[in-house]
Amino acid sequence: MSGPVCFDAPTLIAIKRDGHRLPDAGIDWLIDGYTTGLVAEEQMAALLMAIYLRGMDEHENARWTRAVMASGERLDFSGVGRPTVGKHSTGGVGDKITLPLVAVVAACGAAVPSASGRGLGHTGGTLDKMESISGFTPALPASRVRDQLSTIGAAIFAAGQLAPADVKLYALRDITGTVESLPLVAASVMSKKLAEGTDALVLDVKVGSGAFMKELDDARELARRMVGLGTAHGVATRALITDMSTPLGCTVGNAVEVAEALEVLGGGGPPDVVALTVRLAQEMLALAGIDGADPAQTLRDGTAMDRFAAMVAAQGGDLGVPLPLGACTETVTADQSGFMAHIDAMAVALAAWRLGAGRARPGEQVQHGAGVRIHRRPGDPVAAGETLFTLYTDTPERMAPALAELDGGYRVDDTPPQSRPLIIETSP
Repeated sequence: MSGPVCFDAPTLIAIKRDGHRLPDAGIDWLIDGYTTGLVAEEQMAALLMAIYLRGMDEHENARWTRAVMASGERLDFSGVGRPTVGKHSTGGVGDKITLPLVAVVAACGAAVPSASGRGLGHTGGTLDKMESISGFTPALPASRVRDQLSTIGAAIFAAGQLAPADVKLYALRDITGTVESLPLVAASVMSKKLAEGTDALVLDVKVGSGAFMKELDDARELARRMVGLGTAHGVATRALITDMSTPLGCTVGNAVEVAEALEVLGGGGPPDVVALTVRLAQEMLALAGIDGADPAQTLRDGTAMDRFAAMVAAQGGDLGVPLPLGACTETVTADQSGFMAHIDAMAVALAAWRLGAGRARPGEQVQHGAGVRIHRRPGDPVAAGETLFTLYTDTPERMAPALAELDGGYRVDDTPPQSRPLIIETSP
């Protein structure tokens, strides 16, 4: 009788380095070993780079996802009295959609558990945004999440023991240049979302200069993989592919995005943020089997705002305390009159990151008041000398590098640009 198969990290790294499929049991051993500290950070970093360069086939991707999900608990929200539905974005610039969306969908009768993460690479993190609200805590035990879903219908909380392997992998990808790997994005998203235990899931797959997926074909493949992973686990899953060539809304950062989300919940806010919030809510409600609800009406009549305020209060937050704003400011003004022709999402994201809205090392504290305000969106008329962007930080020496990132990241032309669709397609 043969004994147990033994694995070691150098051998598995070499297998993937050379372009071969990782064995199932090897993936299980690797993820468990990394979670418990048996596999060193530098070894996992080397493997992540090998995956980035060599990829994973669908079988490997599914096994990796399953192993990451199995590293922690899986929540069970059956019996909360509402159909449960989740949402996840693959990461964008100015993407504060989760904040109004969970409240809108809860106001329509569903329960939305949102296990969220922190900023990754150039993209913002929902937890970083929510923690800019005075007193808000994302650290909720499963029992608290269940109670909150039963009474309010919404909770935004730290993943905690959901896929703890992904928490470590997420931070390591952030500092090793492996964030954009398609199979790693798919596994990271789906391990956490499947562990949430919802009945249905809607994915917002971003494509464009400010997204991890720059090309439409890559975004389609990512959407297809994630929908397949969800469906295989018995979760009704749908994906929207949305444009991320320009930032969503008029703010990029943490507290500035929360302020904009509150504008949306108050019945105002930028049209693109409102439109995407409503469309994603419609898709989520359809998968949850809730008919006849009008997501847009919850923004107009204040019921979504009521849900958001109740959720924040339940998690210790105080919306009555002013949101922080960086004390050091600079403006970028127009050199000529015309129309705002283009704003590069990546340039704005890197500017906000330089200002302190993101992190360069795992566990680094972000500046909640750092960020960028966009005063003229693509298509808007521009007068010479008027303010196009305002930058905020509490660290004056960060301002020059941020301005350098923004330089060349926008264009004013004599004629307005052609409009681009925000929602490109649905999969499936």
